Amino acid sequence: MKMPAGEARVEPRWPVAVTTFVVILVLAALPGRIRLMPVWILYVAGVAMVVPMAGVSLGVMRARWLSLERAVTLLVVAVMIATTLAALVYLVVAMVTRSSELGGLELLSSSVAAWVANVLMFALLYWQIDRGGPGARAGGAGPRPDLYFSAEGAPPDALPPDWRPTFVDYLFLAFSTATAFSATDAMPITARAKMMMMLESSISLVTIVVVAARAINVIGG
Repeated sequence: MKMPAGEARVEPRWPVAVTTFVVILVLAALPGRIRLMPVWILYVAGVAMVVPMAGVSLGVMRARWLSLERAVTLLVVAVMIATTLAALVYLVVAMVTRSSELGGLELLSSSVAAWVANVLMFALLYWQIDRGGPGARAGGAGPRPDLYFSAEGAPPDALPPDWRPTFVDYLFLAFSTATAFSATDAMPITARAKMMMMLESSISLVTIVVVAARAINVIGG
């Protein structure tokens, strides 16, 4: 029997909250001219994301907190991804036109921060997009899957009967996609899932092949 999202057993939010704070700290550590936004905006965004998570965990008006959590997470992550893309464009343009202004260590630290943020931001995005988000998945009332996990094809006795992907599964998917530049643990089914994975792989490719490689070349030279 499918349970309403607000009444189903809620997925623990502490891994998501930790990921959120790590993303904020990583982006805040970027040099000011690369970050492209004041640090305080990042901190406000982090608090805005964590407050609904706390509300969901407390269980008071859970359905409303779930809706707010989904809306805020998708909005903030979209802005952060756009900011990361803008920062990468800035770095590439600066490398081509003003290469003497960027030191090797600055490039290397920026590329590492951008790569880590890329993984964590897309983990949050997959977590909220797939099957209507964590609230819908918990109640078994979500739409058709955006991602098909390899665990779902396992023998019936290999997993609990009520198995569903949690945030750690989406984090592993995001890490694998950014590392292998392709789907590994889960296959995208819907067009939006395919587009998201293409975007994550593209950001990771530019970060590693262009920015990080240039940084190592400068340091080595």
